[in-house]
Amino acid sequence: MAQQNDSTNRTAEKRRRAKSLVDGALNDLATALEQGKSQTLVEYLAAMAKFHRYSFGNVLLIAAQSPDARRVAGYRTWQQLGRQVKHGEKGILIFAPMFLKNRTDESSPETSTGDEPDKQLRFRVVHVFDVSQTEGEPLPEHATVNGNPAGLTDRLKQFAAESGIVVEYSANIGSAHGYSCGGQIVLRNDLSPAETFSTLAHELAHEFLHQGDGAVRGSKTVRETEAEAVAFVVSHAIGLDTNTASSDYIQLYAGDKDTLSQSLDRIQRTASKILAAITDDQGASADV
Repeated sequence: MAQQNDSTNRTAEKRRRAKSLVDGALNDLATALEQGKSQTLVEYLAAMAKFHRYSFGNVLLIAAQSPDARRVAGYRTWQQLGRQVKHGEKGILIFAPMFLKNRTDESSPETSTGDEPDKQLRFRVVHVFDVSQTEGEPLPEHATVNGNPAGLTDRLKQFAAESGIVVEYSANIGSAHGYSCGGQIVLRNDLSPAETFSTLAHELAHEFLHQGDGAVRGSKTVRETEAEAVAFVVSHAIGLDTNTASSDYIQLYAGDKDTLSQSLDRIQRTASKILAAITDDQGASADV
């Protein structure tokens, strides 16, 4: 009986320590969100504002001509970003809209009712270049998670498998680090060990919180805030350097301290669930 009581007391103490750690991490994240956008995020958003959103037809044209293209822009835009198109590079053809003023036929009587538009939409061929075709100043990037998760990534993958979730890797998911689609998580295969761990924790949070029957999905802002907050807590708990990566990510989706506070209970429970599955008294996070 005494041995059973000791075990119960150790479990209760471990849960108290875990809750304290989770609460502390979430307070740190709330403080970062309250302080507003980091300089890293400000510079990233300023650079991204110079890139155009392309129509579906132009996206298909770009993919057909340059399947590996990651970020494209016109010649002058690259110059504004401190980069120059390399000599001899061949541009990627797209169609750009332009408006032409209607010409009035002065030899015929005026027949306009006033309802006719004075401009006509036309398209012209222009060329854009992928970042790989340029050289110069590096583009601003998101802050990233750093450190060594050691064997805890394998534990996280094992926990996913035990939860009925398949984890796969792919080189063909665009600029996203990963995605989940109900029972399946796909991660980019060129992420650093720390980014792989953090992204997997993020996507697991989506699986637990936002997938399946009865899931409370909420808005895009709420979903991304919840998932990234869970990833922040779990990554922080195992000793990774999260810097401003999580607060920057949440603010990209218009999340803030209020969004975080409204989901605290869900975030706490999910983060604790993941931490309990991947840590033990002998593991890298014995204080959890």
